[in-house]
Amino acid sequence: MSILNQKTIKSKIEFSGITLHKGKIANVKILPSEPNSGIIFKRVDLKSKNIVIPSYQNVSDATLCTTLSNEFGVNVSTVEHLMAALYGKGVDNAIIEIDQDELPIMDGSSKFFVKAIDKAGLTVSEVPIKIIKILKKVEIKHENKFITIEPSRTSLEIDFEIKFNNPLIGVQQNKINVYETELNEIYNSRTFCLYEDVEKLRKMNFAKGGSLENAIVVKNDKVLNKDGLRNKKEFVNHKILDCMGDLYLSGYKIVGKIICSQGGHKLTNELLREVFKDNQNFSIFELKEKNIPHAFINKTALKSIA
Repeated sequence: MSILNQKTIKSKIEFSGITLHKGKIANVKILPSEPNSGIIFKRVDLKSKNIVIPSYQNVSDATLCTTLSNEFGVNVSTVEHLMAALYGKGVDNAIIEIDQDELPIMDGSSKFFVKAIDKAGLTVSEVPIKIIKILKKVEIKHENKFITIEPSRTSLEIDFEIKFNNPLIGVQQNKINVYETELNEIYNSRTFCLYEDVEKLRKMNFAKGGSLENAIVVKNDKVLNKDGLRNKKEFVNHKILDCMGDLYLSGYKIVGKIICSQGGHKLTNELLREVFKDNQNFSIFELKEKNIPHAFINKTALKSIA
């Protein structure tokens, strides 16, 4: 299968589950779609004005999850885990039908979505993919938090650090290459919170559907989940997963290097908005050749379309 051509899923994917923040049951269908249609959310509980496009420009809220809105105020939230799975598995085009305003949290990771995509399989079109290549360094800083993106030759690197005032989590750092690294530990890493924050979140009308079935809960130096952690860096790996999902709101695959410390949905969205403010920060390319050995990008295979 060529990574250079646009792909969609081969067959319909259906699932349902509780939503993390609203605590409602949501039913979802992911359907194949035509080349150049992109990823589209459709609120099937609404009869009209129900299409929501997952774009960085349509992020209306980034508090504890990524919420998308269309011009009519129709929302779809907690999209980041599914978007990360679509990004990592190379799904360029799909229609996602949902009957609630929030995606199901499943087990708090992208594990279910990745398995479902693998089971459905992918259809490869004859239409080349498009790439955003970062040309200049862009940086966002807020006190002790920062995120930067800078040029990279052939890949999307994410170097992420978290710092928690908790003896178990503490400082964690990991670095991946989205197009070359084995991403299973990233996909399998669950959302997490501190035990002392649970009631605060619920009083703020968040985490109504949260449980030990869909989130890691840490109390002092212990994980309350019966089976413990899935990998040694599960906390920072989940942040990388979120970052992947939020980066896919650029609309295309990115070639660049991300460095982030203590970031989250809001910081990643601010970065994308800053990048796209100035056309000199990036170029959009269409890959024209069928195969490029060992490298994701080759200068001879790029045709500028912007």
